[in-house]
Amino acid sequence: MTALHRSVSSSVTLPGARWRRSSYSTAANNCVETAQLPAGLMAVRDSKDTLGPALVFAAPAWADFLTALLDDGLGPG
Repeated sequence: MTALHRSVSSSVTLPGARWRRSSYSTAANNCVETAQLPAGLMAVRDSKDTLGPALVFAAPAWADFLTALLDDGLGPG
C-alpha cells in the first residue's frame, strides 16, 4: 500500500476542495467525506467536524484502501 502523504490541521486550508459524502451515510453524520485535490491527492475528513483536520493521501493509496475494504467484505453490499 502506498504511504500516507500528509495531514492538515484544518480542512479549510484546502482551497477548492469539493467534499463528497458517501451515499451510504445516515442523518447521524457517522461517516467521512472525501475530496479530490490537485496533483492526484485525496483528502478525507470527519463529517461531524468539517472545520477540523483532514488526512491527505496519494490517490493510489486511497484506491488500495478501498480495494482492501471490498476484498475483506467490509465494504457496502
